[in-house]
Amino acid sequence: MAEVEARGLRFHVQTLGPDDGPTLVFVHGLVMDNLSSFYYTLAAPLAAKGVRTILFDLRGHGLSARPSSGYTPHDSALDLLAILDALGIRTPVYLLGNSYGGVVAMRTALADPYRVAGVVVVEAACGGIVGDLWFEDMVNTLTVAALGLEFDRTQDQLKALGQRKIARLAGNASELLNGTTLIDDLGSGPHLADLAAVTCPVLGVFGAESTLIGAAAELAERIPDCRLHVVSGLGHTVLREATGELLDTVLDWLRV
Repeated sequence: MAEVEARGLRFHVQTLGPDDGPTLVFVHGLVMDNLSSFYYTLAAPLAAKGVRTILFDLRGHGLSARPSSGYTPHDSALDLLAILDALGIRTPVYLLGNSYGGVVAMRTALADPYRVAGVVVVEAACGGIVGDLWFEDMVNTLTVAALGLEFDRTQDQLKALGQRKIARLAGNASELLNGTTLIDDLGSGPHLADLAAVTCPVLGVFGAESTLIGAAAELAERIPDCRLHVVSGLGHTVLREATGELLDTVLDWLRV
């Protein structure tokens, strides 16, 4: 399945694995990311182990529709739940969010706790002091990037250099940052989760050298059923550079 209609929008969705296994939904990061970052890293190997995996492009990303507004984490959480409805999935699912996707996953667990069996957070600060600082830095970084893409004509420069694929990605990023309310929506806050209100099991995976390592302690302190795994020697690149270790950790946590 490649397209799903949810909340009046078209979403690009891919499913892998058996229908009778536990269901794990992947949520990717912002702007330059899409579902492809999970396809070969975690989704296909997990599907081979009997896990039904669902990947989708967030609104405005990848091959999903790009409306002009509706880019808060809560909006994305409602999108995710509506996609599950469209797929006919009523039983509780597990969620795995990388970077900003972890924020969306945690917001989904709060929006409808009866439909979320557990959350895997990979390199994301979903609440607390670390989360507040990370979110503020994220908004500032995206604002600078939006200005650069608009006024430096990055896409045209890349085309002139023959870098058409990268130019296309830059163009998509510019349309998302400059043509929608994404930055304003993220800056309107508060968007982070009340971690003490999370009732489902949580697995937090962080790089030991990450600027978000403090978020691991906040998860453990505020969520009763929380397990942490810290990858030595890495920062924010756990998904890409420690794929095997992350896969084993998730499989052990799911107990499949």
